[in-house]
Amino acid sequence: MLVLTRKVGERILIGDDIVITVLDSRGEGVRIGIDAPRGVKIQREEVVQAVSQANVEAASAPDDAEARLRAALGAPAPRADR
Repeated sequence: MLVLTRKVGERILIGDDIVITVLDSRGEGVRIGIDAPRGVKIQREEVVQAVSQANVEAASAPDDAEARLRAALGAPAPRADR
C-alpha cells in the first residue's frame, strides 16, 4: 500500500487517465474528487460489502421455504413416494 500526504488542491495520478484530487479536509474526513474514464468502476467499499451481504441473505432460504410457499399458493405438498 502506498501512503501519501496531500494538501487541499493537490492531485494523485493513477496511470495515464485517473486523477484523484483532494477537495477538502474536515476533521477526520477528507473529500476527494476522482476523474476517471466511464468504463472504470468507482465504488465505496462499505456499499459493495452491504450489497454483497444483502445478496447472500436474499439467496438463502429457510428450511421450510418450499412448504410455506406451497401453503401460500394453496398448492398440494409433493408426494413422499416420488
